[in-house]
Amino acid sequence: MLEEVLKTNKVVHKVPTEGVYRGKPVVVAPIHSKDGKVIAALGVVDILATIDLHSVFQEYTSVLEEVEDAKK
Repeated sequence: MLEEVLKTNKVVHKVPTEGVYRGKPVVVAPIHSKDGKVIAALGVVDILATIDLHSVFQEYTSVLEEVEDAKK
């Protein structure tokens, strides 16, 4: 994706089907020099896509219950 952005000079939004970031939303944007030339590309990966939110909120509920019990 980085190479694609360097060649096209356009922002790319994709969910790769292979590689390290397979299945995770990725956005890559070109970085420009002062004269407007593309000199680099910056990619951002949505790491929240890797978290099982259901289990996180289940654990959060039990923590809240523990805090409430401790107040009694």
